[in-house]
Amino acid sequence: MLFRISYLFPLTQLAICVSALSWNFDEAIISITGKAGSRQAFKDKYAACKIDSNRTDYVLTASTNRLSDHVPLAKPVLLGDSDTLKIIFTATNDGIAKRPHQAFLLLRDQDTGVETAFVSSFKGNGRGKVEFVHIPSLLLQSSQPLRATFLIGSFGESQAFRNHVFNLEVLTDQGPSTKYEKPLRYGRRDEINHIFRPAPRSGPILLSAFFTLTIVATVHVLFASWIYLGANLSHLPSSLKIAPLSHTLFYGSILMIEVVFFFYYYKWKLFQLLPSVAILGFIACLSGPKALSEVQGRRLAGER
Repeated sequence: MLFRISYLFPLTQLAICVSALSWNFDEAIISITGKAGSRQAFKDKYAACKIDSNRTDYVLTASTNRLSDHVPLAKPVLLGDSDTLKIIFTATNDGIAKRPHQAFLLLRDQDTGVETAFVSSFKGNGRGKVEFVHIPSLLLQSSQPLRATFLIGSFGESQAFRNHVFNLEVLTDQGPSTKYEKPLRYGRRDEINHIFRPAPRSGPILLSAFFTLTIVATVHVLFASWIYLGANLSHLPSSLKIAPLSHTLFYGSILMIEVVFFFYYYKWKLFQLLPSVAILGFIACLSGPKALSEVQGRRLAGER
């Protein structure tokens, strides 16, 4: 039992060490390049000095300029309108310089909670850089310095790093900031009640008159064709006597189709016309062959 415990103890220590692996940064230097091309480094103490007659800059009085991974800078970093903020650092994993999968600087408005991120660029040895000039206008509305947080992480078991490193105060020469306007968002809108004009109850008068005259002009052609083909109304009683149902349904369906078209012109809509014509057309197709067979039988018998 003692032999097993002696082996389990170093294994337990190894597991604790593996679980304690975490990302961090080292040798982080923050600097600002102003309009005059001078570089200012920031840490805890600042002194105001005149670079030219129109500008006051803040420079570090201490000799070191490194960011701490656990304590933010005591005073906010001051950034002018056209200044460039640059942070050079080395990402480490368990104290060893290594390139992470993701690392960026997060600026947060302490009034509204709005955030923006600036992604870090890296070299193969874990040396990274964050550099930016312009900050989104929405963050310029804040009444407090922006909270700057470093985030470093990657795949694997190592714990990601996230910590507040400094505060950033943006100095603008544009006077009072403009009021923020909410951007357009696509979503639910108020209901719109639109009144459409009534649908036309009949077709255009000129078009209707043209087709009416066309149909009337062909009526005499229809009667002439009946006389030429030997139509004889005197055979109607015998036809109805031999096949009353077929003839009644066939001629009745044709007549009703004409009535349906009249109602469509006068009042009905298309979706009322189509079912009616489909039903009447189906009846005509079923009864028509039997009615025409009866007529053919009388023709073969020499009655016509």
